[in-house]
Amino acid sequence: MTKRAFILLALIIPAAASAQQRPYPTFDDAEKFRKSVTCVVKEDDPFSFYNVEIKDAVDKYWKVTPVKYITVEEFNVMRTDPAYSFLVLTITNFSNDKSGSTYDFLNLLLGADVDDLDQLPEFCAIPLCFSGAPEEEYSYKLGLIIRFMEYHAELVMKNPTLSALRYLKYYNKNVPEIKDKTILVRESDLAPEVNTPERIAAQYPYKVRIVEEEEIIRAIEEKQKDVLIVHKVGPEGVKRTGTCMKTLIGTDDAIMYYYDSHMVDSKNASGLLITDLKRLARF
Repeated sequence: MTKRAFILLALIIPAAASAQQRPYPTFDDAEKFRKSVTCVVKEDDPFSFYNVEIKDAVDKYWKVTPVKYITVEEFNVMRTDPAYSFLVLTITNFSNDKSGSTYDFLNLLLGADVDDLDQLPEFCAIPLCFSGAPEEEYSYKLGLIIRFMEYHAELVMKNPTLSALRYLKYYNKNVPEIKDKTILVRESDLAPEVNTPERIAAQYPYKVRIVEEEEIIRAIEEKQKDVLIVHKVGPEGVKRTGTCMKTLIGTDDAIMYYYDSHMVDSKNASGLLITDLKRLARF
């Protein structure tokens, strides 16, 4: 799936973009990343809720490299230096998504002396929300997302020749383990045809609980054992179209156990679908 990426500012200002995927890190890139200082790029908005939440999550959970916080202006200067890696928000659209929808991603990039942002080696990229959605849609999950990104970066550093790690679908190898865990999901992250315990049980015979956001927050903070949360990114409202991305992440180990995406249309809502539950139940 090709994509275009733009740096996310208080006002959206496009950086240089290409329709190609960012390069997968080489062995040399992995060694540079290991020695780098990771710079967290703050939004220019002094009232940004994201700036507060990302600092709290990174200060609490990021351990793999030293950290510093920088402005977008500093990023545009420092991004050519491989002594630095970057956690940076981007806006992304997909070439096969004809709706013109865009999505906010959190990217982990290594500095490199290249012209375009899309040429920086990418260690991880994870969707946060449908562009324009309130930050509250994902901010309570940022700590777990940061833990996953660190886990993924360490996996890439250990396996710089394993190009399958470029794609989040790599983690679908963990699907057989899901039946031994409890899935926590908000009702709003489920398609209407599976938005009750009874409808879920008809498709998936293992443990799923429809819960409020507060219970998901508690599971993340307590790193509850054998619990997975649903992280859904997609358009909201019956008339919205675009790509819906769905992940299951463990609150204890911060490992991803499932990733898939689908186009939202009259037959497929923005949320976990019957087809997702059937797929998980097969193992």
